[in-house]
Amino acid sequence: MRRASVGATFNFYRDGDGADARCHRLRTYLEARENAPLLLVGEAAGHRGARVSGIPFTSERQLTGRGPAEATATIVRRTLAELGLEQETLCWNVVPTHPHRPSQPHTNRPPTQAEIDESRQFLDELARGRRLIAVGRMAERALGVPGVRHPSHGGAQAFRDGLRRLLA
Repeated sequence: MRRASVGATFNFYRDGDGADARCHRLRTYLEARENAPLLLVGEAAGHRGARVSGIPFTSERQLTGRGPAEATATIVRRTLAELGLEQETLCWNVVPTHPHRPSQPHTNRPPTQAEIDESRQFLDELARGRRLIAVGRMAERALGVPGVRHPSHGGAQAFRDGLRRLLA
């Protein structure tokens, strides 16, 4: 990931303070989930989540107790824990780097189709031998697999219910 260049997104594994720590965290996370049978895939890294922590659907506050919290990360991780799936699930994003508005690094924007296409190689590698579940409509369209509602903007319960339904 350190060498990846994905459109106009910010590669927080290569650039910015803490890039080495984020790379180490991602490597450790991927190794720990090497045999996870589920791959939960969101849209893209967010400015309060993976951009800071280095781990998809995870905020810095969840890891260290400091730094920004991120609502989606909190809901996703809490739900996985409640369902007993935390260790069985590898979380990733269609676009693993951070798309933001020009000159506004603390914003999120939807990834472009070109950024989605450029990121596909990473997703394909992680998807081998795993059951994919898309989080949100964009991820569902990009992956062509069943999905669950994104938990943001009041969707927490629908996210939980969707996961339960898909995994029943």
